[in-house]
Amino acid sequence: MPIHSRLSRLLAVALAAGLTAGAAQAQFKERNFRVSNGVSKEHPMGNGLAKMGACTLEKSGGKMKIQPFWDGALGSDLTGTQSVRTGSLDMVITSTAPVVSIVPALGVFDLPFLFNTSSEADKLLDGKVGDWFSAKLPAVGLVNLAWWENGFRHTTNSKRPINKVEDFDGVKMRVMQNAIFLDTFKTLGSNAVPMAFTEVYSALETKTVDGQENPFTNIENMKFYEVQKYLTLTKHAYSPTLVLFSKKIWDTLSAQEQATLRECAVQGRDEQRRANRAMEARSVDSLKAKGMTVNEIAPAEMQRIRERSSVIYERHAKAIGDQAITMVTAELKRIRDNAGDGTKQ
Repeated sequence: MPIHSRLSRLLAVALAAGLTAGAAQAQFKERNFRVSNGVSKEHPMGNGLAKMGACTLEKSGGKMKIQPFWDGALGSDLTGTQSVRTGSLDMVITSTAPVVSIVPALGVFDLPFLFNTSSEADKLLDGKVGDWFSAKLPAVGLVNLAWWENGFRHTTNSKRPINKVEDFDGVKMRVMQNAIFLDTFKTLGSNAVPMAFTEVYSALETKTVDGQENPFTNIENMKFYEVQKYLTLTKHAYSPTLVLFSKKIWDTLSAQEQATLRECAVQGRDEQRRANRAMEARSVDSLKAKGMTVNEIAPAEMQRIRERSSVIYERHAKAIGDQAITMVTAELKRIRDNAGDGTKQ
């Protein structure tokens, strides 16, 4: 082949490649996505958002930026979610509990003692069951990009250690703004008080409430150990976290922008879970070192607590919906059977 012909072909290939790259780049616009979050930057959510933000910057050629707002600066999880629904805010990272008033089926994740391990939660949420719940969200103005986590929740208070179900009696306990959490702690004997997460520290400090329940990472990150003496390892619920994007804004994005956000949210999920679990693994010793008295509940007493709270499933089945409960419990049974773990709840 003559030299000029080879050069012409090389030039054509290079031009085509350049046009393809240019077309791909053209599908990204300069965008700045504001993200509301109730925790501080030092929380594992910060690790996840840093990873997600770096990913979107790289894949968009620097055009798509993630701008986190911490410590509830843009409002509570519930108000942030409502802002995302209206399109006045791009994103919110929230536990499922505050969203139950909008999508009742998500209440299944608030049922006490649903999950045994974080591995079970990962398998369920990252599979077809998680997809089923995510598919319900666009109808209410939300798009779930990925399932992150707050993790297993434990109980703290300033009155006494919780060693048996009777120890809950008379303890004024802050819970999330959620009917199932309210009912669970009332059933256990507490005076349950719904309250936004951003208000909890001051309420504990002023003794407006005696205690609260949260994952280790929130207890440590929010310095609840400064105003709480007793930490009881109840592991009474696992909190999944939603990475919610505004459907109104989502519909204005190109297919490539949408795909990038989903892919980067999954990268953020993997980093957030890793950081969260690493922090959980060292939190008990850390909280002890900060002055908290930490106790576990004897298995027989734990069984009494499980039995007392089992009525919550029946009470809230109608509100949640039989399909959601049946699907989740069946999938958890399948996961446990495959793992050789027949543990019953």
